[in-house]
Amino acid sequence: MDKADKVIADIGARVAEIRRKHGWTQQDLADRLRMEPQSVQRIERGTNLTIRSLVKVARALGVPAIALFEPPGTGDRRPGRPRKRPPSP
Repeated sequence: MDKADKVIADIGARVAEIRRKHGWTQQDLADRLRMEPQSVQRIERGTNLTIRSLVKVARALGVPAIALFEPPGTGDRRPGRPRKRPPSP
């Protein structure tokens, strides 16, 4: 992963992190942005990022756009969601 890909992935992770701090689901954020939840999923995966969308997301999250460029926290996924285990032999 090159530096640009890492920055984009970190921004997506940061969006998800801030959304979870608000206690919002992807659907909640999508409703505030007037977009489909799949669009929020793509933003959080870092596959649908434009400056315009980042500004809209930051506004909806109530943070300055620059806050999305801060490194994400621990990178933890949703609490309580079990990780997939490989099948038993």
